[in-house]
Amino acid sequence: MKSKRPVNLDLSTIQFPLPALTSIAHRITGVILFIGLIFAFWALDKSLSSPAGFEAVRDALATNFLVKLIAWGLLSALAFHFVAGIKHLLMDIDIGVTLEGGVKKAQITVVASAVLIILAGVWVW
Repeated sequence: MKSKRPVNLDLSTIQFPLPALTSIAHRITGVILFIGLIFAFWALDKSLSSPAGFEAVRDALATNFLVKLIAWGLLSALAFHFVAGIKHLLMDIDIGVTLEGGVKKAQITVVASAVLIILAGVWVW
């Protein structure tokens, strides 16, 4: 049977609810963290290779704007991914699985992540 209902495939016209946006952002931050591991592992390897390597990484984190921005971006992605992951774990144990609970947890996720991101910015800058 062919449905006569219209199909909207233009995602830019759909108004997503906050829980959907936080879930999508959780996936995006996971990809950012996976790619960011390249930078983090390089910095770790360089800093552990020698005292001069450690000083080079420390100086780059202290003076280079781009390196600070990358570090803050990774910490921000980690903060949001961590908080959203806790939200998903709570859902897995049947806490707040109602529509109202999902919206409330999404709001808490956004606020807690924003606080952690600001604190990470203060720490990096």
